[in-house]
Amino acid sequence: MPDHVHMMLKPVISKAEAEFPIGKILQGIKGFTAREINKIRATKGHLWQDESYDRIIRDNEEYLEKWNYIRENPVKAELCQSPEEYPFLWEPGEPLEEQAENSTA
Repeated sequence: MPDHVHMMLKPVISKAEAEFPIGKILQGIKGFTAREINKIRATKGHLWQDESYDRIIRDNEEYLEKWNYIRENPVKAELCQSPEEYPFLWEPGEPLEEQAENSTA
């Protein structure tokens, strides 16, 4: 999506059993991606909004509902005809190299 990102994350406990709250995880993702995007654009400054909308997925039905919502979001925004056509969609099981090749084709 040109103006927002959807992600499904499953935090895991490290070997040291340290906890990583979702806010800390998002801070790392937003910080890293903002630096990289600003580098590519040759810009500086704030990129992401401060807020986020997180949800706890409690069962398989809810998981599939959210999964399909994310997949269909670029189709609803008329950015593509099917989720597979959207160059920024990555799904588990799809090698990152394959995704990179698809986005440049």
